[in-house]
Amino acid sequence: MSTFRLAAPATTRVGWIGTGVMGRSMCGHLLAAGYRVTVTTRTRDKAADLLQRGAAWADQPRQVAEQSDVICTMVGYPADVRAVILGPEGVLAGCQPGAIVVDLTTSEPSLAEEIHAAASSRGVGALDAPVSGGDVGAREARLSIMVGGPEAVLAAVRPLLEVMGKTIVHQGPAGAGQHTKMVNQILIASTMVGVAEGMLYAYRSGLDPVRVLESVGGGAAASFSLNVLGARMIRRDFEPGFYVEHFIKDMGIALAEAERLRLCLPGLALAKQLYEAVRAQGLGRKGTQALLLALERIANVTPPAPPPAPKAG
Repeated sequence: MSTFRLAAPATTRVGWIGTGVMGRSMCGHLLAAGYRVTVTTRTRDKAADLLQRGAAWADQPRQVAEQSDVICTMVGYPADVRAVILGPEGVLAGCQPGAIVVDLTTSEPSLAEEIHAAASSRGVGALDAPVSGGDVGAREARLSIMVGGPEAVLAAVRPLLEVMGKTIVHQGPAGAGQHTKMVNQILIASTMVGVAEGMLYAYRSGLDPVRVLESVGGGAAASFSLNVLGARMIRRDFEPGFYVEHFIKDMGIALAEAERLRLCLPGLALAKQLYEAVRAQGLGRKGTQALLLALERIANVTPPAPPPAPKAG
């Protein structure tokens, strides 16, 4: 049975795979905390700032693992997770006994269980640890991290996770972190429909959306979706903090799990169909707040011009 060492900047080598909207900021926090980091990503240019800050580059996930004690993955889809961790040039092919793999991607619970079993057979620890908080939470190191896997493995990497997140909760065995993230995405899905519909109502009734947000954002309707993404809707800022196409992937996983559990989730099913309309309009790489654009077309609403940006100074 492997012994897992407590993570610390002076002694723990970290591997990082995936430098997208959130992953780049998360890895940057580890560098700032003093961890030695080896990184790889599909497009090397996306890791340029991390390399300039001292990260080392590796060409393959296997090479990352060979140089690391803890390997973190933050990629797009379950197929990417499978290739990066379980593939012939993947992380597990390069891990030594006692290493730990932390998958921060939102992925399938069954895949998390498969990774845990494969890792355990090699004396390697594995955690499924999807995150919530979007680009803002990633930049500000206050993500919520939902963890599935052995408690002893989590205890070993908790200091490292605390560099990136504010709320770190052990949810249970392998797969439990992913199941918890599905709960998170189910909650957000219907909430985003409500936020977009609320904005449409404000526009059509002649209200000032900025003033509306001042009122409702501090009341019972307050949420990250309203106060952060609703504000972006008002500014007509549809750039991604979290991609529409990734949210559709998450909702698809949740619906498949719901079917397996014999659950009827009509709100989630409706939200996914509305987001499919967003993607059909060519907006799959926009942020989830782009749901407003699809609903504007359905309702034939012409929004007001965004408020002017505040003057510097």
